[in-house]
Amino acid sequence: MPSLKRFIPAIFVVLWATGFIGARYAMPWAEPFTFLSMRFVIAALLLLSIATLLGARPASGDEALHAMVAGMLLHGVYLGGVFWSIHRGMPAGLSALIAGLQPLLTAVIAGRLLGEKILPRHWIGLCIGFAGVIVVLWPKLGELGSGITAGTLTASLLSVLGITLGTIWQKRRSAGSSLLSTTAWQYVGGALVVLAGSFLTETQTITFNGELLFALAWLVLVLSIGAIFLLMVMIRDGEMSKVASVFYLVPGVTAIMAWVLFGERLDPLQVAGLLIATFGVALATVQPATRARASR
Repeated sequence: MPSLKRFIPAIFVVLWATGFIGARYAMPWAEPFTFLSMRFVIAALLLLSIATLLGARPASGDEALHAMVAGMLLHGVYLGGVFWSIHRGMPAGLSALIAGLQPLLTAVIAGRLLGEKILPRHWIGLCIGFAGVIVVLWPKLGELGSGITAGTLTASLLSVLGITLGTIWQKRRSAGSSLLSTTAWQYVGGALVVLAGSFLTETQTITFNGELLFALAWLVLVLSIGAIFLLMVMIRDGEMSKVASVFYLVPGVTAIMAWVLFGERLDPLQVAGLLIATFGVALATVQPATRARASR
């Protein structure tokens, strides 16, 4: 089992990257909050059923409450922002790139909340990472119909903040909890957020067809259960900086998928921006080799 665990981060990255592709397939046929409401309710019911069949320990009242708070941030705010922005034209590859800044924010915010010392290189990495995103987005800002607007950028940035705070909350509050039960309650919390968004801002119009059903099945089974379960395992067993660091591999994987499936492309300037952002994340999160050796 320990030998298999080392493959979890790589599997997670590939699965997580497909979420942006699934959003692109689903969004023409359903409004984002309405679609996510269906996804979260189905995922919660499936996980609760699996937990019951396997005899998993039910979550206590406090565990369920903390899981719902984590789910509101991790699923409601994060995925709500991602799907809303993609529904309004944000390219999937660029959406994933912005989400790739999550390790930077985690390194800084988790350092503050958990009392870890923030080194100067963390702040330098934060600035470099944001500079890389600006380089990537700059050529698109002036294009009509590109989907890069103040609204979609704001939603994308809020989604990054949501997943950052959600993973930190889960790390602090998940000790000893049953993964199946608490993950199910996370989706209950996430569903509350997107259901509110659906009723307040949408018409709940859905066009059921093959693409929508495929995207729903894929996102529920592969993402909401498979990838999220792997993420919960990594959060439970690993340090936050190391868990967060895998996210900076997602934008490149997503960009390749988007290029193959949708013809999205990154010009040389944007590729340079991607490399700058990745370097910034690495600078802020990767442990220096000398320090790593000293800790052994």
